[in-house]
Amino acid sequence: MDSLEIIGGAHLHGGVAISGAKNAALPLLSATLLAKNQVCITNLPNVADVQTFAKLLEHLGCIVEWENPHNVSVNASQIIHTKAIYDIVRKMRASILVLGPLLARCGYCEVSLPGGCAIGARPVDLHIAAMEKMGAEISIQGGYIVAKAPNGLKGAQIVFDKITVTGCENVIMAAALANGRTQIINAAREPEVVQLCEVLMQAGVTIQGVGTSILEIQGRDRELLDFAPIEVIPDRIEAGTYLCAGAITNSQMHITNANATHLEAVLEKFRQIGFGINIRDDIIEILPAQKRLCFEVITTEHPGFPTDMQAQFMALATQCEGTSTIQERLFENRFMHVGELQRLGANITLKGNSATIMGNSGINTTTKGLVGADVMATDLRASSALVLAGLVAQGTTKVHRIYHLDRGYEKLESKLGALGAQITRTRESKSIDSSK
Repeated sequence: MDSLEIIGGAHLHGGVAISGAKNAALPLLSATLLAKNQVCITNLPNVADVQTFAKLLEHLGCIVEWENPHNVSVNASQIIHTKAIYDIVRKMRASILVLGPLLARCGYCEVSLPGGCAIGARPVDLHIAAMEKMGAEISIQGGYIVAKAPNGLKGAQIVFDKITVTGCENVIMAAALANGRTQIINAAREPEVVQLCEVLMQAGVTIQGVGTSILEIQGRDRELLDFAPIEVIPDRIEAGTYLCAGAITNSQMHITNANATHLEAVLEKFRQIGFGINIRDDIIEILPAQKRLCFEVITTEHPGFPTDMQAQFMALATQCEGTSTIQERLFENRFMHVGELQRLGANITLKGNSATIMGNSGINTTTKGLVGADVMATDLRASSALVLAGLVAQGTTKVHRIYHLDRGYEKLESKLGALGAQITRTRESKSIDSSK
């Protein structure tokens, strides 16, 4: 098992290229199950979750050929299995995304109940209820979702009482091959959902309301789709994380291959804190702040402030003047990084779904700066928050269990190193206590 060792205090400079979005890549890979042709996908991030999903497609019978770590072709013309096995699905929750397309195409599938990060309840009941509304018979047997629709799925009105990104994506893909029109009420509006819709529209599916909370999909009644080549959109969360690296070190640096329109809530928060933001084409530059002001964050669905940026901004809050507050409204267990930040010296108080962070900047503060220590990553975004804190902590910070990071960040230590950070990957000794 690997760990990251960070020596704090380095000033960042230069630029870094943003990879393709993991959260867009996974549903796009799943959508290849709806294709009659070989589908070429470029700008995939070279991260563990994408590789795991590709293995799942291979298990189902797809021919997956990698041109390089970022470009792949998938041929799903010969599906030989309709069972997404536990050994693969347990590694990431996004494997549930094969439920909709497999069921719509084959009329039967078994999908293991998913695993993944323990950041709170993300139940699959919304996925199941939607498939049942479209005519499927579903049962839970031996830890598997067993879904049957021998005569195909039927268009229906799906009303989500809670916005769900993967649930919405599952219904969109299922509806693409259903018989009739499907309407999704309270649909997710994330850029990753928008790209999935745009790709399906290019393949011949009629979809109305893209980018809004009401989607209407005219199904093709099990007629497989002809996909054009796909280029995965930039990863807005990776982009925000590297901008946070510039912010927490109060450095001037930039990112390339970014889409600023996907980051409006995050960029506005940087401006409120005191940073300058320059945008030119696919380049976003962050400029140092004369004074870093405290702030308030309330996580919500897109286009609001993303929950996937909450942990990084908590690390940033430790360097701002005064008291910042963060309310986490989407996942009940997404403050597990607080204890690890406190090990570095962060002054954070939790009450329910709210965190109060006392910054260590300013003349009147009594809070001491962060000091390096050994910390444990608990989930993907928490891992990046600990790395960010390590950039400004005195001495050396060692982040353990970074397999979480490898699920969603491509070559993070190399990219941060190119910006001037003192960060190295080391092999963990087996004596490290993993019971924490």
